[in-house]
Amino acid sequence: MRKLFILLPLLLLTLSISESYAQFNRKGIKSSNKRVGTYKGGKASFSKTKGYTSVGLSLNALNYYGDLSPSAKKISTDISFTKPGFGLSYARRLGPRYTLQAQFMYGTISGSDAESADKNDLNNGVYRYKRNLSFRNHIKELSVVAVFDLFDNPSTYMSRVKWTPYVYAGLAAFLHNPQAQAPAKDLQGNPLPQAGQWVDLRPLGTEGQYSTLSSTDVNYGLKPYSLLQVAVPFGFGARFRLNEVMDLSADIGFRYTFTDYLDDVSGNYVDLSKLKSPLAQAMSYRTNELYNGAPPNPTPSGIPGVNVEAGYGSEAPTNKRGTKTYNDIYMVTSIKLTYIFAPSFHRAKFR
Repeated sequence: MRKLFILLPLLLLTLSISESYAQFNRKGIKSSNKRVGTYKGGKASFSKTKGYTSVGLSLNALNYYGDLSPSAKKISTDISFTKPGFGLSYARRLGPRYTLQAQFMYGTISGSDAESADKNDLNNGVYRYKRNLSFRNHIKELSVVAVFDLFDNPSTYMSRVKWTPYVYAGLAAFLHNPQAQAPAKDLQGNPLPQAGQWVDLRPLGTEGQYSTLSSTDVNYGLKPYSLLQVAVPFGFGARFRLNEVMDLSADIGFRYTFTDYLDDVSGNYVDLSKLKSPLAQAMSYRTNELYNGAPPNPTPSGIPGVNVEAGYGSEAPTNKRGTKTYNDIYMVTSIKLTYIFAPSFHRAKFR
């Protein structure tokens, strides 16, 4: 939330400066666009006389849907893990209802079994609680979307409607990097040099991506996932006119991704002894942390002297660390302030 308190004053300052500029320049805008404001030309001339560009600054809130959600339901999320973000956008108005927008967004998603799962839910919550995994992931997203207004504006930006609902959809590419905090000790009770630090999970191969697995192992042939991914953004919202050159919009959108590893969790547990380091072992299996290294239903782990909870941390087709049924999704809720650049009409022809 600290980032939100930093970004909110920035948005308010931007609004104040833009409003002051609009007040100062309002007479000039009205004067230079008097003929344009009343222009009623045909649709064919829209791109020359009525199209305009705009820039926007948004404050965002991100939520995550995936293997570390509170329950197995596809729409399950924990709103207490809502994280702040921001976005910068550039848009071009192309028609009475259509706008093409490019945006860069930065934000964070996170999840935790211990904090979200209901350990009294015998159907699924207790499994997730005992799994005891957690993560955070910083998302850097570049998207291009088409925005469709439900109320059209056949005239110029000066005569745009007071408000309109809209929907959007497009394509996005994003960089991500799941991390988790390392425990104080490894599974054998030895202190970890990385204790308490946020550790990148992909290089560890927590599901055996870098291990030598046999053809009979459940995760055999599993490859490391890419940190560069593609998503399909879509959503809906409403935009409100503040003055001649400023709009305020609010929307809710989803990013459907094509990866199940935003949280570094997807497949089965592997034999922990096959992982490449004590840190990888400790980050792959974390149930023992709930029981001070002595799980109530112990079973051999493959690591000398280390037992794990039955159903967790050992190689078996039924020992699922995650589920491959659905890819991960993140939701972005935005409040955006948009400034319109008044187009030049000196060369436009009017009738």
